[in-house]
Amino acid sequence: MSFSPEHVSRALRHLRRSDPVLKQVIDRVGPFQLEPRRGRFQSLVRSILAQQISTAVARSMLRKLEARLAPRKLTPESLGGLSFDDLRGLGLSRQKSTYLQDLTDKVVSKTVKLHRVHRLTDEEIIEELIQVKGIGRWTVQMFLIFCLGRPDVFAPDDFGLRSAIQKLYGLAELPKRAEAEAIAAPWRPHATVASWYLWRSLELPS
Repeated sequence: MSFSPEHVSRALRHLRRSDPVLKQVIDRVGPFQLEPRRGRFQSLVRSILAQQISTAVARSMLRKLEARLAPRKLTPESLGGLSFDDLRGLGLSRQKSTYLQDLTDKVVSKTVKLHRVHRLTDEEIIEELIQVKGIGRWTVQMFLIFCLGRPDVFAPDDFGLRSAIQKLYGLAELPKRAEAEAIAAPWRPHATVASWYLWRSLELPS
């Protein structure tokens, strides 16, 4: 799904009313601009590639992978045609190569049913996808936000969100999970929009 203008308007009204700190952030950042990416399998591949490396390096890996598969698109079937050594030859670590193979195997065998995740609740999607090696709760929460466009997702373990909360709410240190969730509670049921503004707040001048 995408975020309709009506949904965004409702979310902004709610967030401005429920959290004066976030209201200031919204005023400074400006219009909400998040358009979920298409391609569920591709999104999960990108997430695995991006683990513990810079965005630039992850993009480079993805380009190499797509070039290796060309003229075919990146799909479970095309990726499944590459061996472990093929993936290693593209510069992927042993760990990432293992994770990509496990994702591919589980999607092709329908152990993980990507084609039907839109019918599930957020928690059910998390349980479905963490069956894959290398995919944890945080990765699925990013998938819920940036691929499925789910409206009420907050990832309390995300370093960027915790850093933004520390800065905006004047905390002495990064908030623990419980503290971050308590601060986020008034944002429900629009935590995704709030999270996007928190990430953008890190780009604002001090």
